[in-house]
Amino acid sequence: MQLLSSPASPFARTCRVVLLETGQADVEVRDVSASPLGGEPALNAANPSGKIPALVQDDEPTLYDSRVICRFLDHRAGAGLYPDARLWDVLALEANAHAVMEAAITITYEKRLRPEDLWWPEWFEAQWTKIARSLDAMESRSMPLLEGPLHMGQVAVGCALGYLDLRHGDRNWREGRDALAAWEKRFAAREAMAATAP
Repeated sequence: MQLLSSPASPFARTCRVVLLETGQADVEVRDVSASPLGGEPALNAANPSGKIPALVQDDEPTLYDSRVICRFLDHRAGAGLYPDARLWDVLALEANAHAVMEAAITITYEKRLRPEDLWWPEWFEAQWTKIARSLDAMESRSMPLLEGPLHMGQVAVGCALGYLDLRHGDRNWREGRDALAAWEKRFAAREAMAATAP
């Protein structure tokens, strides 16, 4: 199997973290070029949308969408990253983290791919408002869930926050979110997180 990935993608990073946390060294990670304006042919052949990550299987159809891939990898390893006792809470937290990633990447693409004179500042602020609301919800409601044994919600939040540091460090997401910031510092020190840091 081969995971088509990119070092900076928070979505792909969730899959790479799962591979490391579950010891699935038999999956090759291959970095590819992806862009909303068209990625490289190998990626487009694996995933019709041209998005990363994509998990190319030897004798089965390719899987895409990081949440599908992570769920598959967790099942394959029997790792329990989606615990039955807290399944819906973990899935909701994972979805919240993915919403942060999506809004943050939207801002990044807007700045990278459109000429500066066509930038839409109100759009940037609307996306950041989504991010801020999501982070506030994590700070006020999700801290108990972020503690304890490893699960997929934690992985997704850690990767989302890492992407904010990478691309939007000037926004200082930590301000006013002391508990979340302290959690992120501890979680980022995990071996799998450190090894996949963009």
